Amino acid sequence: MLEAWGKAVPGREKLSPLAACWTSELGALNKFVHVWVYKDSNDRTRIRDESRKGGQWPPQSGVRPIRQENKLLIPASFSPLR
Repeated sequence: MLEAWGKAVPGREKLSPLAACWTSELGALNKFVHVWVYKDSNDRTRIRDESRKGGQWPPQSGVRPIRQENKLLIPASFSPLR
């Protein structure tokens, strides 16, 4: 999975930046987290739809998630993501 993502992320970042991406080594194993930057929820919907058009996103690795969570977070006033 990480190899497939490593190849696909540069193309996906042309639409919006990847702020963070990590896997777990402690606690809940086999957890994969990725955080993308969007202006607002409408921007997120537009970019996610656009990213799927070419069939390059999400990366196809043969591994499917058992569970998925989505969260919309607003950066604090001092965050460089503002």
